[in-house]
Amino acid sequence: MKILFSPSEAKYKDGNDIKFTKENFIFPELFKYREEMINKYQSFINNASNNEIAKLIGTKKQDVIDYYSSDIFTRNTKKVIQRYDGVAYDYVKYDELSDLEKKYIDENVIIFSNLFGPILAGDTGLPDYKLKQGEKLDNLAVEVFYKEHFSKTLDEYLEDEDILDLRAGFYEKFYKLSKPYTTMKFIKDGKVVSHWAKAYRGIILNKISKNNIKTTQELMKLEINNLSISEIKVQKLKTEIVYNII
Repeated sequence: MKILFSPSEAKYKDGNDIKFTKENFIFPELFKYREEMINKYQSFINNASNNEIAKLIGTKKQDVIDYYSSDIFTRNTKKVIQRYDGVAYDYVKYDELSDLEKKYIDENVIIFSNLFGPILAGDTGLPDYKLKQGEKLDNLAVEVFYKEHFSKTLDEYLEDEDILDLRAGFYEKFYKLSKPYTTMKFIKDGKVVSHWAKAYRGIILNKISKNNIKTTQELMKLEINNLSISEIKVQKLKTEIVYNII
């Protein structure tokens, strides 16, 4: 089973000196496109005004603008799954997992970065970066760029896999699944939740890794604390499990 996952705006700034090279990312044959996008990003930073950088990264805090105005290629890098520091990642609790559980996540979770495109959780060489969700680079929509260049390869990569899509809606724009897949929705007091949806995506990923889930059938049998299945909706390629938060 492969799990599609969202990135996080918050990121850890530490890392190591592993380089941003094609050997350190999934789909090395497509690395030239990642490199093109990162070069475009850095070129914009190099030539943009303070206000333009603020708009690009989504903050007016000067210390943050100054930090992200530096050369992205000189920053320390980190394993992808350990770079992100948002709600979902807090609940994945990656650093507390066993080596086998970490290996499961490293090899089976694809994270859709809004700057680097689809990357594997276990990929190394990811620098700290900041790009406001949906912001364009020189009038280029990043999600459209990656969808155009990576969709065929992703189709081939996922061809024989069961798929669990845990992405937030925006990241579906990077890649549209062309085979049957499963998604999840979380309801509390009759309303779809947002913050807790992030938390439960992390909780579910943690649970999946601990149980070495390999098929949708195994996923359906997985019991998760404080969640009960209220409905399973099937529409064309999508099977949606609707959970009530107890």
